[in-house]
Amino acid sequence: MPCFRLLGILLVLTFAVSPALSQRPIPSTPETEAQTTLDRDIQHKLQREQQKTRFEQMKRDSQKLLELATELKKYVDQAGENVLSLEVVRKADELEKLARRVKENMRGN
Repeated sequence: MPCFRLLGILLVLTFAVSPALSQRPIPSTPETEAQTTLDRDIQHKLQREQQKTRFEQMKRDSQKLLELATELKKYVDQAGENVLSLEVVRKADELEKLARRVKENMRGN
């Protein structure tokens, strides 16, 4: 019970103090503006690097997808009409997982 009381007090203090802090204007100085610009530039560079890395990963994964699809077709062609080998199922599972990863990377997740 004392934990709940302490938690309640902390919540009340947080809500009581936060409006007072949010009403205080932040002074705009050349240093803060320069820092903000620098932060924005750094963030933009990081985003570009992440996009480049994600694109390179998608290229590699797409190439691997092509290889897996070709192998899967080869295995299916070799298998008989009524026979489905375990290797075909494994290749199909691997292909599906890789396709999902490529899709997620394209969405930016």
